[in-house]
Amino acid sequence: MIDYLSLKRITDLHAAEITAAVNRVVGSGWYLQGQETQQFEAEYAQYIGTKHCITCGNGLDALSLILRAYMELGCLKEGDEVIVPANTYIATILSITENRLVPVLVEPDINTLELDERLIKQAITPKTRAIMLVHLYGRCAYTPLITELCQHHKLLLLEDNAQAHGCYYKEKRTGSLGNAAAHSFYPGKNLGALGDAGAVTTDDEALAKTIRSLANYGSSRKYEFTFKGRNSRMDEIQAAVLRVKLPYLDEENRRRKEIARLYQSAIHHPKITITADNDCDNVYHIFPILCPDRDEMQLYLREKGVGTMIHYPIPPHQQQAYHEWNNRHYPLTERIHREELSLPCNPTMTDDDCKYIIEQINHYPSNF
Repeated sequence: MIDYLSLKRITDLHAAEITAAVNRVVGSGWYLQGQETQQFEAEYAQYIGTKHCITCGNGLDALSLILRAYMELGCLKEGDEVIVPANTYIATILSITENRLVPVLVEPDINTLELDERLIKQAITPKTRAIMLVHLYGRCAYTPLITELCQHHKLLLLEDNAQAHGCYYKEKRTGSLGNAAAHSFYPGKNLGALGDAGAVTTDDEALAKTIRSLANYGSSRKYEFTFKGRNSRMDEIQAAVLRVKLPYLDEENRRRKEIARLYQSAIHHPKITITADNDCDNVYHIFPILCPDRDEMQLYLREKGVGTMIHYPIPPHQQQAYHEWNNRHYPLTERIHREELSLPCNPTMTDDDCKYIIEQINHYPSNF
């Protein structure tokens, strides 16, 4: 059986170093807000290319804290609109509505599955204050036009970089392209912890200070509370584990790209669509294919010993949580969520694994 993703095998790549790091933390007697977290923040900020990295509890918190901090700084207020891809994981949108801001959903480009830059301008209104760009599946969603629109309309550019650790736009990494970026270190991510963890990267010192305070109950000085904050902190064990894995991230992303190239060059089936990368960087957190027989394809591959995943079966606007949107239609987003199937793509895979998967897909009956 070729698993979609074995977290044990991922951890085993660096098991000895991870064990040593965890033991170091346990032996130190310091488990929160210590040197491991401080060191990881410095190392990750340097890696991304920003002045500041503020760790927090998870990726959703990172997104929410950015928006909340901008509200505290007077850059956003309740009722302001944030343009966001209709095709995204629901966390992106939850962070907006949690702060009583208004998500404005924009369709993707079917050739990239990312936010369609050509549709952004018509979505901008006098209430628009930000664009939340999502580097979905690990692919860079940034384009120069997006920055031009932000500058012209005086909009914040925020990045959801939860799935694209290490991805580039030219010489800059995603996570350093806008005003601020959110990162998730959920265990299955390209840079994954052994539990929940997240971070914000930014060059904005005032924003960084506000986020750090908000994530610490609203306090920047012990027992003094400037804001009505929350408790959202990365623990020392997660920071230590991420410090072990960070130096290997680029190498492991290269392996993901090699696997993707094998798929792209050798999968040939009339029912399957694979999006082209063109000139965009992609670190392949997810390798998506589109197939009108998606559920049948998934069952077929399971019977052949190949694990797959669906990212994601129900788009945000059709979720019960947003029942007020259920009558809206975003045809391209709905098609993606109806047809998307994710193939295994991670650095523990061998070329033989890839060849087997390709062979099974190419032999998938056209009349299944």
